[in-house]
Amino acid sequence: MIRPAPIAMAVQANVPPAAPEPAKRRAAPGPPAGRRKKKSGAVPAAKDRKTRRGAARRRPARRGAAKPARGRRRRLPAEHETHAPLEDTAAHPAAGAGEGRDAYEAGYERGLYEGGELLLEQMIPPGALLAEVSLREVLAAGLAAKAPQVYPLAEPGLVYEELTHAIESKQPYALVRLGDGELLTLAQDTVYDAEAIRREGRFLPYAGVTPPDLAARDLVAMAVRQANRVGVPVSRRKHFQLLLHPVLRHHGIDPAGLRLTSSTINYALQQSGLLPHLLTGRRLLLIGDKAPALAEALVARGFAVVGIISPVNGFTAIDRVIHEASLIDYDLALVSAGVPAVVICWRLAMEFGRVAMDFGHLADALGKGQLSV
Repeated sequence: MIRPAPIAMAVQANVPPAAPEPAKRRAAPGPPAGRRKKKSGAVPAAKDRKTRRGAARRRPARRGAAKPARGRRRRLPAEHETHAPLEDTAAHPAAGAGEGRDAYEAGYERGLYEGGELLLEQMIPPGALLAEVSLREVLAAGLAAKAPQVYPLAEPGLVYEELTHAIESKQPYALVRLGDGELLTLAQDTVYDAEAIRREGRFLPYAGVTPPDLAARDLVAMAVRQANRVGVPVSRRKHFQLLLHPVLRHHGIDPAGLRLTSSTINYALQQSGLLPHLLTGRRLLLIGDKAPALAEALVARGFAVVGIISPVNGFTAIDRVIHEASLIDYDLALVSAGVPAVVICWRLAMEFGRVAMDFGHLADALGKGQLSV
């Protein structure tokens, strides 16, 4: 799922720590009469060399002096954390002023070139010049040629109509969404081996999956095949759309056979003003760890919450959640339970004929008052 979080901080220059202030020592007794007194601070030659070298390492940098580069690279944020645009320099302390800003801009320009114009350069035949044609124009022309592979995504208005019709006609309807957590779950032993999943999906336990969990993978795949609407990412970052198609292919799922919408359809319904119309007059069942806070926010706005199921501790809790939900009479289930939400929505629809929506982190935003209905 899509979960917002800040851009990782840029690396700050490593400044050697200042040498600690020496501890106070009692004055040593003076030398015996007749012996020459050594100069204060004198040390044997061998020890003196180590001390001087150590002091050089510990000596603090002069104020205003250039700090030595250590060759460390800025840690890019994990894909599941990235929601702010990389060009937003306000999110990068190194882009604030002076040399840090220059280095950031140089790195950004290089990445922009190597990820776009350089690729176009390499496709132009040797000895030829592509005159006054922008990369954007080339991409637009190429996209037109690939029109058969462009699949439509349902707009918020259509999804709202489908949900409303399903509720009023008491027909089963499952709206599920695929983010990086779901796609990495599906990628287990298909696109990625176990080591790659551990490396790339460190956040998965937080999202309700503890790899390796091939049973969870297969349940998510089944839910995607049978859901009424499947939200997919439009972002072409590594673990979003660029992982979507290999994962679907490995599971034998043809995207042309799915009824697709955006994976941020939950937010789109809220931003378009359709969410309050969807919730008004409905008996709502809230499922997930954030359900209690969400319930308070919705009840305060006059919506009818008839049930809360919380917490949802991963895939092992799904059977309990389904059983508890079967005891409640409701019109619409809003499920915010990480990756298990996909399976919960599907099972509520398929087994009990209910309408269920993968509500995601919108539950957090509404519960905290960051967004309103």
